[in-house]
Amino acid sequence: MSQAIEITDEDIRYAENILLPQGKTFDDERRNFIRNLSTIDLQAVPGSGKTTALLAKLLILETKLPLSDGSGILVLSHTNAAMDEIKERIHQYCPKLFRYPHFIGTIQSFVNEFLAIPYYLFKLKKKPLRIDNEIYAEQIEFALSYNTKIALSKRGINYIDILSNSFISNKEIFQHFWSNNEVTIPNIGSHTNTYKELATIKINLLKTGILSFGDCYALAQKYLNNYPIIHKIINKRFKYVFIDEMQDMDTHQYELVEKIFTENNDTNTIIQRIGDKNQSIYNSIKAESIWQDRDNVLHLSNSQRLSKPIANIVKNFALYPEYCTDIQGMSECQLKPHILLFSDSSIQSVISHFSELVQQHINSGELNTHQDKPPQIKVISWNTDWKDDEKSRNNPKKVRLEDYHPIFKKNEQKIKEEYKCLKSYIYFYDKKSTTLSAIRKNIFHALIKIIRIEKIANNENRLYTIKNLLSYLKENSPENHENLNLKIYQFSLKIIKNEKDQALSDLKAYIPTFISYFKENHRLSSKCSDFINTDKTSINPNHQNNPSTSNMIEENTLKIDITSVHSVKGQTHDATLYLESYYYEDGKGNNAKSYESQRLANQFLGNSFNLTTERAKQSTKMAYVGFSRATQLLCIAIHKDRFEQYLNTIDRNIWEVKNIE
Repeated sequence: MSQAIEITDEDIRYAENILLPQGKTFDDERRNFIRNLSTIDLQAVPGSGKTTALLAKLLILETKLPLSDGSGILVLSHTNAAMDEIKERIHQYCPKLFRYPHFIGTIQSFVNEFLAIPYYLFKLKKKPLRIDNEIYAEQIEFALSYNTKIALSKRGINYIDILSNSFISNKEIFQHFWSNNEVTIPNIGSHTNTYKELATIKINLLKTGILSFGDCYALAQKYLNNYPIIHKIINKRFKYVFIDEMQDMDTHQYELVEKIFTENNDTNTIIQRIGDKNQSIYNSIKAESIWQDRDNVLHLSNSQRLSKPIANIVKNFALYPEYCTDIQGMSECQLKPHILLFSDSSIQSVISHFSELVQQHINSGELNTHQDKPPQIKVISWNTDWKDDEKSRNNPKKVRLEDYHPIFKKNEQKIKEEYKCLKSYIYFYDKKSTTLSAIRKNIFHALIKIIRIEKIANNENRLYTIKNLLSYLKENSPENHENLNLKIYQFSLKIIKNEKDQALSDLKAYIPTFISYFKENHRLSSKCSDFINTDKTSINPNHQNNPSTSNMIEENTLKIDITSVHSVKGQTHDATLYLESYYYEDGKGNNAKSYESQRLANQFLGNSFNLTTERAKQSTKMAYVGFSRATQLLCIAIHKDRFEQYLNTIDRNIWEVKNIE
C-alpha cells in the first residue's frame, strides 16, 4: 500500500509564490481543495480560479514525486487550449510531472494513446496513419465521388461515421453528424447495396489507417470489453486522476472514463473531476448534464473575475442554480451591466457604440486598465455566420454576428490543418508564431492534401505525412528534396512579407513540378484543380493583405476582438459585449421565441432559471458562459422591439439601458 501524501501550509505557500500575484493567498475554499487527495468532485463558479487551484495541487505533487509505488498522475481536459495553459504555467517547475509514468493531455489524446492505437496495432499490426475528422470526412467524400451506385446527397454523406465494423463490433451502425442541425438520417438497412458499399468504404479506410475520433472511442470500448485486464493496468499506472473542465465531456467520453476509473475499481485510484455544470457548451450543447455528482462535492463560490453587479446577473442564468446561488463577485468595479438597444437600421452601429462606451469608462476611471498590458475587450455571439444559406442570410428576422459586423470571417477563428481550398493555407496560419514554421507547416499540409486528392501513396500504399514525404524524397531524390525545401522557404518569405497573392501564384505554378516527383506527366483531377483554383475563403478583396483585421476593430488605443462564445470560454475580459442571435424558433406568430431576450426574459428580470424546454436550456448555458467573461463592463445588445415586448419592466437600478440611434 502506497504511503499517504500530506499537503502542508508550507507546500501551499510554495504554490502561492509561483501562481499568485505578490501578497495574494488562497482562501479557505481553495485550500480545502488543494489539500484534498480523495475521490471528489469540485463545482466552481466562473472566474473562481479552479484551474489555478488544480495547478497548485500539481505543483505540490511534483515535489512529492516519485510516488512510493511507482504509479503516475493523469491530468485530462477537453481542449488542447486548456492543456496548453496547464503546460505553459507549470512546465518549468514540473520536470518530473511531464515525463513517464505521468500523462497530461486531452481526453482524446489519452484514448488514442492508451486504448485505440494499441488495439488497432494489435489487430492490424500497424499504427493508424491519421486520426482526424476532417480528413476522414474528406476520404469518405472522395470514395463516394467515384462510386455511382450510391445516391446520397452531399448533406447526407457529411460526416457519415460507421462507428463499428467487422473487427470493432458485431454490428455496423451508421451515424450522421451534422453541425448546427438536429435532424438525423435513419439507419440504412444492412440488406441494401448502399449499406454494403458504405461498409466497404469504411473498412477500407480503417485498413488504410484513416480514423475518425469516433472510431477511436469505438476501438477503445472494444479493447476494454475484450480485455478487461486493460482497465486494471491503467488504474495501476495512475494513482491520481484529475479531470479539468469535466462539464464539457460528451456522453461517450464520460462513460469511458467512468468505466476505466470508477466501475469495478479495485486499485484505489483517486479521481477528482473539476468544472462547472453551468458552463457545459462543448458537449454537443446538450440541455441536460451527463455529469452525476460524487457523494463528496466541494465548491468554489468566490469569483475573482466577476464584479458584484455582474455576479448578481450571471447567477440568474445558471441552469443548475444550486451551484452558484451564493456566487460572490470579488472584482471591485461597480459598473452596472448595460443593455444596448438597436433597431434594424442601427444594428451595424452596435459595436462602435460599445467601443465608445468602453473608452468613456476608461477615461472616467470607472474601468481600470493595466499599465503593462492592453485592455482585453471582446465582442461575442452564439451564432456567427450563415454559411451558404442565402434565404436565411437575407431574412432580417434571423440575426447573427455577421449582421452586426458584415466582414466577420469564421475561418479566422481557429487555425486548422485542413482547409477547403489552397488559398486558405496561405492566409489562415498561426500569426502569433514568430518564425516561419507555422507558414511552412501550412504549405506542407496543402501539398500533402493535393497528393492525397490525387491518390498518390508511398511504397507501402499508405498516405504520405510530412515526415515520410521528406524521408522518401531525401532517400530517393535528394535534388527534389532540396528543391522542395527551398521553394517552401521562398513561399514562406513572401507570405510573411504580405506578398500573399504572389506566394499563392508561385505555389500554383510549382504544384505540377511537385507532383512530378511522384508521377511523371500526371494530369490533375478536376477535384484537385477545384481545390487549387477555387477561392472558398470569402476574404474581402479589400482585406487581401491583412484579412485578420476583419475580426478586429481598432479605435483610438483600443483593439476589440470579434468572435464566438465558444472561442472565449475560459477567458477573462475587462469588457464584453454579448450580441443576441437567432437560434431556431419556438412557437409561432408574435409569441415565437428565437433570441436570448425572448427565451430568457425572466432571467433578465431577476428570476432564477426554471424553464424546461431544451432550447431555453441551451440558450441559458450560452448566456451564462458569455455573460461571465467580463470583470468590469458587461454589455448585451438586444433589439428594441424584443426589449419592449419582453423586458420593458426591467429593473433600471440593476441595468443601464442605452439606445443606439
